[in-house]
Amino acid sequence: MNSMRFSLRKCCRFSSFSTSSSSLPWISPLEVIKANTPKADPPVETSDTCVDTRKRSKFISHGAAISLIKCEKEPQRALEIFNTVSEQKGFNHNNATYATILDKLARNKKFEAVDAVLRQMTYETCKFHEGIFLNLMKRFSNCSLHERVLEMFHKIHPITREKPSLKAISTCLNLLIESNQVDLAQNFLKYSNQHLRLKPNTCIFNILIKHHCKRGTLESAFEVLKEMKKSQMSYPNLITYSTLIDGLCKNGRFREAIELFEEMVSKDQILPDALTYNVLIDGFCRGGKVDRAKKIMEFMKNNGCNPNVFNYTTLMNGFCKEGKLQEAKEVFDEMKNFHLKPDTVGYTTLINCFCRAGGVDEALELLKEMKERGCKADIVTFNVILGGLCREGRIEEALGMLEKLWGFLPHYATSNELLVRLCKAGMAEDAAIALFGLVEMGFKPESDSWALLVELICRGRKLLFAFELLDELVIKESGTIQVP
Repeated sequence: MNSMRFSLRKCCRFSSFSTSSSSLPWISPLEVIKANTPKADPPVETSDTCVDTRKRSKFISHGAAISLIKCEKEPQRALEIFNTVSEQKGFNHNNATYATILDKLARNKKFEAVDAVLRQMTYETCKFHEGIFLNLMKRFSNCSLHERVLEMFHKIHPITREKPSLKAISTCLNLLIESNQVDLAQNFLKYSNQHLRLKPNTCIFNILIKHHCKRGTLESAFEVLKEMKKSQMSYPNLITYSTLIDGLCKNGRFREAIELFEEMVSKDQILPDALTYNVLIDGFCRGGKVDRAKKIMEFMKNNGCNPNVFNYTTLMNGFCKEGKLQEAKEVFDEMKNFHLKPDTVGYTTLINCFCRAGGVDEALELLKEMKERGCKADIVTFNVILGGLCREGRIEEALGMLEKLWGFLPHYATSNELLVRLCKAGMAEDAAIALFGLVEMGFKPESDSWALLVELICRGRKLLFAFELLDELVIKESGTIQVP
């Protein structure tokens, strides 16, 4: 159609020039085209041409590309999508699309592909941000690839064309400290001081304090605190004091912990939150001073800081460890009276306390209450209940619970205790069924447990069954296939 118009225009221009001296009125070439050009019949559309046209016309935007990459489960296929969309005319990858594909590859531990994409980024002209590298640093740290964490940090400047921020420095330092990579952390700090002219902020100082507290070098931690107070841009905050108080409590220095708490409130005018109080409550509970922990809870309430679920659960756990069931129940009831919803940890803590005290029926009532309140019991909860049932010799109920929870693997000690109890009760058939079911789910019984079972079967003069049982256990253990 376009070529037809182009040729008609040429003819019209030629005729107008050739008849310029005549008396005929001038007619626009466009009008001639409209009047004389017959409309071409539209092409017959088949299903194939419709699909092809749609494929050609559909342009995948950056947002759509990101969604496709995120939804794709296979990392190789996600990389293919990333490469395919870049072939579109007028499409150039940006920071967001690169961040998405790198996260997908790193999550799936496709580190060679990550390196290839990073090399490609060096040739791009778009603006990149350091957030890409902070995320990669975390992924590498989770895989214990600590040298790669540093490598990602050093890639920030050449690819983003900007110096790493204090956030990048603190992230890298924290990941190394959390992983106990002390030498790497010290070398990184020296590099930051020499080449980046690092002026530590509060966050970086807090990481150093946490490092010293974890190692038990509290005097060094307090030296860092002194440096912070001298600095104008990094004064101690609530996290600083909470970390130090936690370090003192874990080292049994409770008096100093209280003194530091009072200094924080009175001198530095920093008000504690529920987390700071929980550090003290947990510290005193672990130190066997649960009554002092309760007084801290009372002080907390009197000073306008409402306890949360974690505060109550921590105190309740302290009472449970000391066998003070009634006090633990009172804390639990108080939490509910304040319209706080106990979580799985809270319920399991009290259930364990009841089971240890021989109150399995009360524990089962709490399990029922959990279900009614929409609080889901976890593997720890069921193990605690099973252990309690076994200790009280309620084997039938334990087996019934196991049957209902098929696919759930009890704790190693609980499973062995169940088998021993079944054997001692003379329930050889039930013990064998339970044993095979547990082994099928990955449980490896103690030699004493199945030796007891084999002995029980032998007493019943069922030697063939005993040999079959031994064969099956050996096969399960070795992973070999029995040859008929």
